[in-house]
Amino acid sequence: MMTIPMWCMLAGLILPYVWHGASVPFRLKQFDAIDAAKPREQADRLTDAGYGAWGAQLNAWEALAVFTVANVIAFMGGVDPAGNWSLAAIIWVAVRFLHGVFYIANIPPLRILCFTTGLAMSIWIIAMAM
Repeated sequence: MMTIPMWCMLAGLILPYVWHGASVPFRLKQFDAIDAAKPREQADRLTDAGYGAWGAQLNAWEALAVFTVANVIAFMGGVDPAGNWSLAAIIWVAVRFLHGVFYIANIPPLRILCFTTGLAMSIWIIAMAM
């Protein structure tokens, strides 16, 4: 049976693909096509909101790695998924989604706040296992 933290990990796995999808209209507008041969080079040349979508995708992968390790530690440590672990995981998903929104909208203070909150949730999950 999937617990809330497991569902949150699944949501975290989907987020980078959401931000990749968000970059597609910007790629089409800026370049008139998606460069399937060199997509990363094209992404590095994106500007404005398109570059924000690319940055959100990369950061989502990085944050997912930390969140995954935190959840594995909590699982191995026997943390009850019905308690604060679920709360921390839900908050992580919410702020990680908002992080991408604020990255694309170019609102650095809110993006940084979401990044920091997400990192704090991963640290909190690890602390629960200690």
